[in-house]
Amino acid sequence: WRLGYCARLLKTNHFRTAASNTSFPAVWMLLAQHSGRIPGLFVAVKKNTFFTMPETVEDKTNPELYLLHPGVRGMTLLNREAFKRTVVVPALKIKKETVHSVLKSLKQSVLQRPGLRRVVEDPEDEDSRFVILDPHKVPSFSLGESEQQLLEQLGVSPEVLRYRLQLTYENFKSEEILRAVLPEGLEVTSGFSRVGHIAHLNLREHQLPYRRLIGQVIMDKNPGITCVVNKTSIIDSTYRNFEMEVLAGENNLVTKVKENSIAYELDFSKVYWNPRLSTEHGRVVELLRAGDVLFDVFAGVGPFAIPAAKRSCRVFANDLNPESYAWLLHNCKLNKVDTKVKAFNMDGRDFLRGPVREELSKELPLLKEEQKTAFHIVMNLPALAVEFLDVFRHLLVGEPCSPAGLPTVHCYGFSKHSDPARDIQERAEATLGTSLAGRCSTFLVRNVAPNKEMLCLSFQIPADVLYKRPCP
Repeated sequence: WRLGYCARLLKTNHFRTAASNTSFPAVWMLLAQHSGRIPGLFVAVKKNTFFTMPETVEDKTNPELYLLHPGVRGMTLLNREAFKRTVVVPALKIKKETVHSVLKSLKQSVLQRPGLRRVVEDPEDEDSRFVILDPHKVPSFSLGESEQQLLEQLGVSPEVLRYRLQLTYENFKSEEILRAVLPEGLEVTSGFSRVGHIAHLNLREHQLPYRRLIGQVIMDKNPGITCVVNKTSIIDSTYRNFEMEVLAGENNLVTKVKENSIAYELDFSKVYWNPRLSTEHGRVVELLRAGDVLFDVFAGVGPFAIPAAKRSCRVFANDLNPESYAWLLHNCKLNKVDTKVKAFNMDGRDFLRGPVREELSKELPLLKEEQKTAFHIVMNLPALAVEFLDVFRHLLVGEPCSPAGLPTVHCYGFSKHSDPARDIQERAEATLGTSLAGRCSTFLVRNVAPNKEMLCLSFQIPADVLYKRPCP
């Protein structure tokens, strides 16, 4: 009688609205005082010691089942054995030939948890199996009348048993492990950027004492990850790479990635690569047609240049970083477009004033009205690209070409302004010395950080900016 009353009392308080002042641990204390025991469903067994739930429950689904032992709090070196625990969960004992039918009939009540088996063998009866039920769906160790009737139709006893389920480190998600280890109230970061076999983290200061453990957990829980690194400095504005520390796994930062069906190889410690820009690379390349000309001012290892060359465009690609230049050449050969890409290792300004000016001076006067060749200039250096736009002021000398032939610039920038599109346009106008009103478009690429956006400003260079007319 006491157990039934306690279960009903617990269920009433557990599903009470947020307005209730009754905390879950307080309910447990009340139950313990009046019943003399705590139902086995919510007990973590370790050396016959009971651990009640913490007051703040993070996991809204099955919070009782997946709470870890408080003894792991503050762990800095991963000890997988410390995550072992035993919980008591509801289960049905059935004949093995009825397993499929029972799972189909009780699919809403059966345990659904990655890494945990729903059906386990009975060590005392090889012809029987235990079907593990979800303790959140069967909190009182009793099925509803409709479910009991379904089981009776299958010739299965509806009696719900208490099964001691063994949980190990492998059964917990990375977020659950890190939430249990890090000090309470501190932010848990389990997200990362994946670059081939490398997981790249940006840990906060409060997470640094646990960085080795975090790295090992990330590697354990993500198949294919064999190296975890943490950025230790901001991106260098000259070469766009950053210092990093290997937290777990092999110290091998040469990796292979695939983006939009194209393979790239690179040394992640020496060049810039951001997997979050895949969609943006594809968007810009889709604007190009066969026969167009692309000038990639800050080309990196080729995520704009190589797919453009594969679309039969003529490509001029440049990067100041010698490592990026070397990997650009390597990736052009890897993708068999080395004959379509002219690569340069120059400062961006020198590239614009040299090869770009030379090619435009040669090509634009030859354009005819019916000719469909388009010229695109990509400037993907968000921290500084807007400052390079002054190079276009009177870059060419002579009579302007037809308006359709004027090069289109795709300039990337960061903005912390409340109106980032207006901000980047005004900054570009100030550098160019002319208005772009009605002559440009702005595309929001991604949110880089709170109140910091990355944008792409696209516009045709106005003729009065690009050309310096000769004196009569």
